[in-house]
Amino acid sequence: MARKKFSGLEISLIVLFVIVTIIAIALVAVLATKTPAVEERIFSKVGKPEFSSVLQKLSKEIGILEKVSKEIKIKIFCFKKQSAGFCMCGLRKYCWQYFYGLGLKWLYFFQIKGTNDTLTSSTAKLKRIPSPTVFGGDLDNVLLTTQSQTVNRFRFKITDLNNARFKVPHQYIQEFTGPVPSETAYEVQVTEIPFSIKVIRKSNRRTFILGILGTLLYYSLSYSAASALHFCSSLNSFGNTFHTSFSYREFHLRSSYFSADMYLKKNNNNLYGHQTFFMCIEDTSGKSFGVFLLNSNAMEILIQPTPIVTYRVIGGILDFYIILGDTPEQVVQQYQELVGLPAMPAYWSLGFQLSRWNYGSLDVVKEVVKRNRDAGIPFDTQVTDIDYMEEKKDFTYDQVAFQGLPEFVQDLHDHGQKYVIILDPAISIEKRINGADYETYDRGSAAGVWVNESDGFTPIIGEVWPGLTVYPDFTNPTCIDWWANECSIFYQGVKYDGLWIDMNEVSSFIQGSKKGCNENKLNYPPFTPDILDKLLYSKTICMDSVQTWGKQYDVHSLYGYSMAIATEKVREKFFLYIFTRKTYSLSIKDIFIFSGTRSTLWAKLHFIWGNLIKGGEFGLRSVGADICGFVGETTEELCRRWMQLGAFYPFSRNHNADVYQHQDPAFFGQNSLLVNSSRHYLSIRYTLLPFLYTLFYRAHMFGETVARPVLHEFYEDTNSWIEDLEFMWGPALLITPVLRQGVDTVSAYIPDATWYDYETGAKRPWRKQRVNMYLPADKIGLHLRGGYIIPIQEPDVTTTASRKNPLGLIVALDENNAAAGDLFWDDGETKNTIQSGSYILYRFSASNNTLNIECTHSGYQEGTTLAFQTIKILGLTDTVTEVLVAENGQQMAAHRNFTYDPSNQILLIKNLNFNLGKSFNVQWNQVYSENETFNCYPDADSAPEAECKQRGCLWRAVSLSKEPECYFPRQDNPYLVKSMHYSSTGITADLELNAANARIKLPSEPISTLRVEVKYHKDEMLQFKIYDPLNKRYEVPVPLNIPTTPTSSHENRLYDVEIKENPFGIQIRRRSSGRVIWDSRLPGFAFNDQFIQISTRLPSEYIYGFGEVEHTAFKRDLNWNTWGMFTRDQPPGYKLNSYGFHPYYMALEEEGNAHGVLLLNSNAMDVTFQPTPALTYRTIGGILDFYMFLGPTPEVATQQYHEVIGRPVMPPYWALGFQLCRYGYRNTSQIVEVYEGMVAAQIPYDVQYTDIDYMERQLDFTIDDEFSELPQFVDRIRGEGMKYIIILDPAISGNETKPYPAFTRGIEKDVFVKWPNTSDICWAKVWPDLPNVTIDETITEDEAVVASRAHVAFPDFFRNATAGWWEREIIDFYTDQMKFDGLWIDMNEPSSFVNGTTSNQCRNERLNYPPYSPALTKRYEGLHFRTMCMETEQILSDGSSVLHYDVHNLYGWSQIKPTYDALQKTTGKRGIVISRSTYPTAGRWSGHWLGDNYARWDNLDKSIIGMMEFSLFGISYTGADICGFFNDSEYHLCTRWTQLGAFYPYSRNHNIAFTRRQDPVSWNETFATMARDVLNIRYNLLPYFYTQMHDIHAHGGTVIRPLMHEFFDEKETWDVFEQFLWGPAFMVTPVLTPYAESVRGYVPNARWFDYHTGLDIGVRGQFHVFNAPFDTINLHVRGGHILPCQEPAQNTHFSRQNHMKLIVAADDNQMAQGTLFWDDGDSIDTYERDLYFLAQFNLNKTTLTSTILKNGYINKSEMILGLIYVLGKGNTPVNAVNLIYKENTVSVTFNQDAANQLLTIDLRTEHVTLDEPFEISWS
Repeated sequence: MARKKFSGLEISLIVLFVIVTIIAIALVAVLATKTPAVEERIFSKVGKPEFSSVLQKLSKEIGILEKVSKEIKIKIFCFKKQSAGFCMCGLRKYCWQYFYGLGLKWLYFFQIKGTNDTLTSSTAKLKRIPSPTVFGGDLDNVLLTTQSQTVNRFRFKITDLNNARFKVPHQYIQEFTGPVPSETAYEVQVTEIPFSIKVIRKSNRRTFILGILGTLLYYSLSYSAASALHFCSSLNSFGNTFHTSFSYREFHLRSSYFSADMYLKKNNNNLYGHQTFFMCIEDTSGKSFGVFLLNSNAMEILIQPTPIVTYRVIGGILDFYIILGDTPEQVVQQYQELVGLPAMPAYWSLGFQLSRWNYGSLDVVKEVVKRNRDAGIPFDTQVTDIDYMEEKKDFTYDQVAFQGLPEFVQDLHDHGQKYVIILDPAISIEKRINGADYETYDRGSAAGVWVNESDGFTPIIGEVWPGLTVYPDFTNPTCIDWWANECSIFYQGVKYDGLWIDMNEVSSFIQGSKKGCNENKLNYPPFTPDILDKLLYSKTICMDSVQTWGKQYDVHSLYGYSMAIATEKVREKFFLYIFTRKTYSLSIKDIFIFSGTRSTLWAKLHFIWGNLIKGGEFGLRSVGADICGFVGETTEELCRRWMQLGAFYPFSRNHNADVYQHQDPAFFGQNSLLVNSSRHYLSIRYTLLPFLYTLFYRAHMFGETVARPVLHEFYEDTNSWIEDLEFMWGPALLITPVLRQGVDTVSAYIPDATWYDYETGAKRPWRKQRVNMYLPADKIGLHLRGGYIIPIQEPDVTTTASRKNPLGLIVALDENNAAAGDLFWDDGETKNTIQSGSYILYRFSASNNTLNIECTHSGYQEGTTLAFQTIKILGLTDTVTEVLVAENGQQMAAHRNFTYDPSNQILLIKNLNFNLGKSFNVQWNQVYSENETFNCYPDADSAPEAECKQRGCLWRAVSLSKEPECYFPRQDNPYLVKSMHYSSTGITADLELNAANARIKLPSEPISTLRVEVKYHKDEMLQFKIYDPLNKRYEVPVPLNIPTTPTSSHENRLYDVEIKENPFGIQIRRRSSGRVIWDSRLPGFAFNDQFIQISTRLPSEYIYGFGEVEHTAFKRDLNWNTWGMFTRDQPPGYKLNSYGFHPYYMALEEEGNAHGVLLLNSNAMDVTFQPTPALTYRTIGGILDFYMFLGPTPEVATQQYHEVIGRPVMPPYWALGFQLCRYGYRNTSQIVEVYEGMVAAQIPYDVQYTDIDYMERQLDFTIDDEFSELPQFVDRIRGEGMKYIIILDPAISGNETKPYPAFTRGIEKDVFVKWPNTSDICWAKVWPDLPNVTIDETITEDEAVVASRAHVAFPDFFRNATAGWWEREIIDFYTDQMKFDGLWIDMNEPSSFVNGTTSNQCRNERLNYPPYSPALTKRYEGLHFRTMCMETEQILSDGSSVLHYDVHNLYGWSQIKPTYDALQKTTGKRGIVISRSTYPTAGRWSGHWLGDNYARWDNLDKSIIGMMEFSLFGISYTGADICGFFNDSEYHLCTRWTQLGAFYPYSRNHNIAFTRRQDPVSWNETFATMARDVLNIRYNLLPYFYTQMHDIHAHGGTVIRPLMHEFFDEKETWDVFEQFLWGPAFMVTPVLTPYAESVRGYVPNARWFDYHTGLDIGVRGQFHVFNAPFDTINLHVRGGHILPCQEPAQNTHFSRQNHMKLIVAADDNQMAQGTLFWDDGDSIDTYERDLYFLAQFNLNKTTLTSTILKNGYINKSEMILGLIYVLGKGNTPVNAVNLIYKENTVSVTFNQDAANQLLTIDLRTEHVTLDEPFEISWS
């Protein structure tokens, strides 16, 4: 071939290549050019190459060849100085300058000197052109061999033409024998001068590999190769060395590859493994290629940013494999096909594993196992490190420290756990500790299995853990047999399940050997890569030592590989799981990998899992790091985050080093955040094990990756190329860990797909975007990818247990509502199940609302006992009402057990029985349910079509059902989330009106900017608030008891909150159940100036609360009902808004949990319930300020609410007595008659009232002439132990002709409500009559308003001055006119008998007739109907002005506390206030009666409903007017009402004027007897009732308690409202229907005793019909409780002097407990001032004891214990009863009814007082 003439520049370039020390094999991806730069020779089957000019330049640290001309695009590293003849990079001069002037005769390229083609390959002889030598021993002739092995795989190798060199032995890569593919995806071109190889992808004509091979063979031990990768956009892999990222983004990165016992450090030193494969992505099409160099010698690889990859190898041959793929995953799969597909792991090996270097003793190991079992940590495998061995000798165990090891292993097996031991290759040459021979060593020596010194005969001796050691030559077949035999012998004693082979780099603690190493070119080669200590035998044995495969110099990096092959042979003797530290680029059947020693640092947490992903590309599927770190002390936070991440390592093991503290999860505490988080995510891991196992199956069969970089799935998105802060399990699970200290928000890239939150199933709105993912202390990001079906299994603490549990499927639908997946299942342990066909394989596919579960192979019979029992389908946008299932080929049948969660759009199908081995089909429908429509025209009961559409809403005619005709479009989204910030204490988000989508015109004008604030106040309580951040709006001025700063901690919170986008909504989820309990991501959200609307889904149909409005059951009716709330003087009636305002509800969740929600808003509102189930709030002002209480039980949720609003008032003891009142007493004598009649009939009775009759013309603070003797009567009865309560109304007359201090002083103090910006009072009319006017009682009320009612002014109780004025008026009346003990405040809604003002004309249309009128009584009459004008002004305590429009519903609330304070200051006693109008927090100071009810049977059950509701509202001192207020009562009605009312907390008989008397003595003797008997029962139980009132005053909760509060786990109780409990222990089942003599009631699942007889009723957990004669109410005492009682009397003044009693009701275990609270019954704040007595009573079998908990009040005369009734004492007769009291033991009198298990103990003669502890026992 003719020589080409070269230019001066080209000659310079050639000289530079002569200087390069190592062969440059260039693999470059470049755009192909059409004009070659040099002469070319086209091989058969090989195409044209291209070569670019190169100049050399040296950097300061390492030599760099760099172009200096404008065309230069490539840099190539030059060697560091190693010999005198080498390029002097240290001189910091350009190499081409240093050698400038040398002649062309030094040209150092190869020329092609002949070619040869065979059927399978092409070869070419390459001749070295004479040039200077660097190391000597240059090879002049080499052989290039190229092979097109497959369509996508090309091989080329360069070998010594004349001498055989070391070639890597391997199990799978054999010499290629064909056939050669007829077509390939690539074209190869070779250029002669300079010699190079170019690989071109045919499909796009891109050159992606350009190999520039200069200085091919300097020396018989050295190579160099440089590769320009022109179309490599992202380069990954190579291993294992330290890298800061998965992709190589560093410039000029040099890494060494030579296996070494070296833990991860930031110096790019060689580590354990030797992986010489890398992969490049070419572009966003996903087309990729991989390059594998099959060479095991020490090498270094340089990566430059062009990119260029330069190899420097010191031995063997250059054997390259180029692999093409259309995707990165395809490249990895083909690489795996080449080097061997990964092994199939044992199922249990995918479980969590625990290990530690140096537990110290077996006792410590046992403790670790026990505490993690106790903590419920899913945990399959216990591993012991070398400390289990005797003096660290393989195949021994320490008979002292690990005595009992075989038995311990058996215990592990008995618990379904496994045991793995470590084995190191180094074998001690010393004897056993007892002097005996070390037989393992002896047998090995006899067999000649050791690695020898260079002489080939003398075993080389190093030093490792046991001391001086020899090393097995695992390449020797005899050694393999010896090793397998030793494993088998040890197994006979210790039944281990797996082997962990370590230190197999091979490691030695001395350099080379005990003797050192010879000075030769193997131990000291001319060039040494940049490896550890720059010494080949550092921390290993000499390079000239000899193995069967060859010199250690060549096979060193194969030592672990050969050991793994040998260990794998052990499996032929018995099943074994094996994992190794050392790896090489060849797959080993049944061997798995761990990542080696890691420091306990946050940085390592990041770098480790990047290397984990690399391991997947190398074919190392079961790979993982030491969770929590190996070297160094971990921290709780680091270990917690690492456990979260490690739960998703394929190989999941917690392991650390000697001297550091333990770091197994349970070490941090049984209920620690780390334990809870670890348990949670390991449970998820175990749930997903069928999916993970299937991924391993696919890896084993097809070479797919398990732990997968994001770019493998989303290569078309360049963001994924650099994303190494998250990874995937297979194609379907995205894992986003927290990798930095102290952070809870991760910047995560979410690829272009549909994603679902794994833990909630909710669809994420994210797609192809970076998001700030909030991952608090116990969270890791887990997201399922739409389009995939994931097999799951109910988890357990071991895989042995979990594999017996039911299977399930998670179907994550993509945007096309389709998904697919598969499941591989075998016994999880037997070898070769795939080859033998002993497995089950499923293919799943879902589309068009159909799921096909196709069994494609069924060869594992034992597996067919398992079944798919649950299927969860994610992403179903419409309601599912029908599910059909069938075995393949059979008729579809309805399956009823399913639920659809509209909040998360999840269909959950349960109780399937799809046994494995068969195929099945599942179908479901999707319908847009009318229940999902939300009213877009709430302004009227029916929506005109035209007005509806004009508003922008949808309309359709509705005929029979109650759903709205006019409704919001589903996509309604008026506000966009513009920003969001999560923190440890809450969330803040800013919303902006979405002008483009806000086409629906709702009443009033929208607010354009909103802010959402979520505050995690407590673990069980949160606040979420929506308001205008730019303009201050009215907020409720009612103080709440909330922490000044949130006190919750993330780990203990009961809830998670998420702000949803598009549409905006707030979603709150209970952590324990995953149940969404608030979800406002619904159509219709509006925040307008006078119209605010928000809807939320409810977790069930069971919702209670909202008041005050009458309805027919305690549970609210969700069948499209709207209820208005606006305080009004409205007697109770169905759907009529009444006196109080309580926007609070409690909801029960399907799991039995409960939560409460308060909307702190005082504007007029309505709420709509619909069967979705959902709730819509509409309010006409203020802001949205919600508080949620998470319970989790109904009573606990109620207590939490009461803690915030203030716990209920503690009434005086006398207030629990029976009370009488009547509107219509004409004079004092009528009251006297009633009183004396009651006393004569001996009917217990404590309080007498007078209504407004006692006043002069209904004027507050006056006494009418007809009642002139009333003060004296009051003094009389108070002297007889009675109490008196008077009524006060707020309205003050302004028409008086005589001095009326209440008004005149009010004017002076400026206390009255006025028109805004004036001093004018807004006059109204209520009860006060004009002076000097004759009252005509025959005219109607409305006529009387005109004829005789005076003008009145309303006090503004918000004003500071008003409380003082009110107090003075009360004090003066008490001091100057008559005494009283309590105050009853009425008409304080406020009520007026005119509309707004005396003219019935208000001044502000917009406020009195707002744009939206809530669904109130007289809805269209205006808000001012029968009250004040809405524009009137009130002044808050801070001096700010508010409109009555905003605070109308607070009027009664504002009056209550000033009244309570004035009462206590006036009387000096506790007293009681009864208010008609209430608002949340009112219960702190007052009780409430349920208003002006009716003497009708249907009002009895409504009184129970009312009491239950007000118990929720925090107003427990509540009751209805017994026998009814309006209408004449009737005998039987009043009888049953008296019986029921005897158990109202506030027990008062009251009725209206001009109806018949209905007090107990007004009927007949029979009635009076009945009343006396039932009220005696009440008085008997008053100590118990009083104790219950104290309990809720101290702790919150209910006294009148719905059955579900105690028995929430019995769903029957959720609907019960015709019965109730007093506290936890006393059940009342009244008759509520006329003339009935039986009553049906529910008996909860407990032991119950009939109160009247003391007998066990023998009924529980069911409805039961009780006998109920005319004079009897059914009362039952709950077993397990002790009720303190007291002998009744005429009133409490006398009853408190009687004997105390105890009712001891034993439970099934003869146990019971109760308490007694006692004080003087009337002093103020006795609990707060510790002026009380508290005792606890306990029954334990046959012993009753009392314990004094507080002794702050002692009055022995009130505390004498008399009778004790023991109910359900047991069948054994009692022979004696003994009392221990004041250290004396006496026998006491008793009676018993042995047959009925009743025992009565009489202590009346023993003078036992409760202020001293006692013990009573019987035998």
